[in-house]
Order: sequence, then C-alpha cells, then structure tokens
Amino acid sequence: MPKARIKLISKNKTDAGKIARQIIEIAKAAGIKCRGPIPLPTRTLTIATRKSPCGDGSHTYEHWEMRIHKWLVEIDGNDVALRQVMRIPVPDTVQIEMILS
Repeated sequence: MPKARIKLISKNKTDAGKIARQIIEIAKAAGIKCRGPIPLPTRTLTIATRKSPCGDGSHTYEHWEMRIHKWLVEIDGNDVALRQVMRIPVPDTVQIEMILS
C-alpha cells in the first residue's frame, strides 16, 4: 500500500500542531496506520541590526530571531483519508508538502 508523507512547515508552532493532530484524528477514524508527528530540526534565522538609524553614537544592536518548525506525519495512502486531509482548513502560517510513495 502506498504511503503519504505529509511535511508541515510553520513559523507558529501551535498552528502546525493543530493541523498535525487533525491529520492523525482522520487517520485513526479511518482505521489507517499513522506515524507522527515526528519533529524535524527547527531552523533559527537571526538578524542583527544597528539601533541608531544614522550610524552615529554607541554601537548598540538589536537581535531579531525567527524560528521555522517542521513536523513529519506518515499515513497509509487511503483515498478517502487523503481527500479528508486535503479539505482541512490550513492557516496562512502553515505550509504543507505531501509526497506519495
């Protein structure tokens, strides 16, 4: 039976967690084997900027950080379950990649 790998990418950890829970609930309701959510390494992007707009004065910096969280959920490729997964309302902060193998 083919498997579907669903990768969730988000800046907001709670939004991606909600989507992952919904996918697992759909798989359990359909009686399908599922694995996950498997946390993948979190990517941290940092930017340091000068506080002074003109460049004069003290050399003080502000540090900005953005974390990108990733999860992986694997379910068996059941047509009914995959159609229900595709109907889940996804917020703008979550990106979904689905690979069928």
